[in-house]
Amino acid sequence: MRDVKKERTQSLLLELLSEALTSLGDSRLNSLSITEVVCSKGKHNAEVYVLIDSTDKEEQKKILSSLNKAQSILREYVLSASGWYRCPKFSFKVDETLGRANTLDRIFEQIKKENK
Repeated sequence: MRDVKKERTQSLLLELLSEALTSLGDSRLNSLSITEVVCSKGKHNAEVYVLIDSTDKEEQKKILSSLNKAQSILREYVLSASGWYRCPKFSFKVDETLGRANTLDRIFEQIKKENK
């Protein structure tokens, strides 16, 4: 059974966090796209999946570290914009689904060329 309240919370968090990122002073964080927010059962924690253009693992770590440092600002923004009395703790993760999709596309193209 779907948890509509949880889905609504996740959707609102995605929207508010996207807005909050654009207001930060760090240009690396302003351009990030949040692809998904997944809340825990009690909504105390939320995994935030971020699309990072760079494939350099070291650069990704730096960006995730910057996001973690900005967590208090982001949580404050969410609280003031939503009117909630509590905000989940965020754990930021790199969304790798686009990279996997691109890899699959390349594999399919290669197979297509080999079959011709």
